[in-house]
Amino acid sequence: MQGTVATFDETTRTGTVLLDDGVEVTFPAAAFDASGLRHLRLGQRVRLDHDDVGTVIKVTLPTLP
Repeated sequence: MQGTVATFDETTRTGTVLLDDGVEVTFPAAAFDASGLRHLRLGQRVRLDHDDVGTVIKVTLPTLP
């Protein structure tokens, strides 16, 4: 899934992403930590990886593997 960062809290490392279809998805600190990124900016394009039950497990930039 890909979308745009709608919110990001640097303290808690959590946030929300607005998907291309308009659905807002939250991501936990563990998903941000798994990315290796140090920060996100509002409006930044990201890719969300999820597990079998739909929990976001990683937030990465679309250009990263």
